[in-house]
Amino acid sequence: MTMPTPTTMALPPAPQGWRLAEANAARLQAIAAFGFTDRQARFLLEVLLHSGVFLERQYCQFAGIAHGQKTTNFINALIDRRLASPITPGKLHRGRMFHLHYKPLWAVIEDADSRFRKRATPGRMIERVMLLDAVLDDRSQTWIGPGADKRRFFMRALGDTLPWQQFPRIRFGAGEQATYRYFPDKLPIGIHPEFGDRPVFLYLVNRPSPWDFRLFLLRHVALLEALSHWTIRLLFPKPLVKARHAYLNAAREHLATPLQVRRDVVDQVFRERGRLADASAPQVPLTPLSAALDSPRLRALYQQWLVDPERAIEQAQSRGLVIALERGTGHIECVDLTHQYLHLSPLVDIS
Repeated sequence: MTMPTPTTMALPPAPQGWRLAEANAARLQAIAAFGFTDRQARFLLEVLLHSGVFLERQYCQFAGIAHGQKTTNFINALIDRRLASPITPGKLHRGRMFHLHYKPLWAVIEDADSRFRKRATPGRMIERVMLLDAVLDDRSQTWIGPGADKRRFFMRALGDTLPWQQFPRIRFGAGEQATYRYFPDKLPIGIHPEFGDRPVFLYLVNRPSPWDFRLFLLRHVALLEALSHWTIRLLFPKPLVKARHAYLNAAREHLATPLQVRRDVVDQVFRERGRLADASAPQVPLTPLSAALDSPRLRALYQQWLVDPERAIEQAQSRGLVIALERGTGHIECVDLTHQYLHLSPLVDIS
């Protein structure tokens, strides 16, 4: 038997660093290898990156088709192959979500341990459906989902402008045992194809009080100051539209009103609070000064100071974001979500 003549193959060039478009193209190819069409693979990629859960109408919207045999076949294939599970919150037949949980699918997007892969409460699932709607409703942006993607993108976009250690983060533990999670909010960030340094930060309003939003803003101050343009887009479900004033007030306090109290005074108050929080320290009442500075803004700033005591107060006193808002290079947007969600579960169950 004659041996076939071997063909010399040229090796592909080395990648020129990480790029979002190339990463997503490779992910699409890997998802399609499971037997999906290009359109199905593109939709599944959006779900994997931003929510882990979807509704049939969202696939119809993405594909530009009406409910019918094509959508039924697609969803049935996901369930029959055990790639996804149907979720019926509340009364039967009042609504159904579909949760992608097949670990090899998540592995091909390099996020096998994503929290989206794990079953969550119905409220959390509905929040994710809302975020997927926000992504699908604005196709002018390329949306970044996983924290690792966000970190890589901004490291490339900003270079030496901002050390990655100052990216949005939360801390676990204290002292030398402390660890950090970067971009912990699991909220999509939109990037315009022509303006990569003008991101849109989504924030889903899920409660009347803007406490969590205050912490979100403080985590992002350093990143916002390093960008030439930025937008924070607040998403309001219908039952929470009346909370808009409270959220805009919180944004005004943290972004448009530099802290006027001297840094050493605030630092003294925060250290006092830290001692009071230490169970082993003698418990004494707050001093009049500490009590006078007890406001939602200062309480939120204290939480950020615990994460970054070197820069938190200085950033709160900076005028950088004030100038961005005055010049129009920084924007706060409010969007009322128009889709219906109450048929899935009462919104008051979201937590």
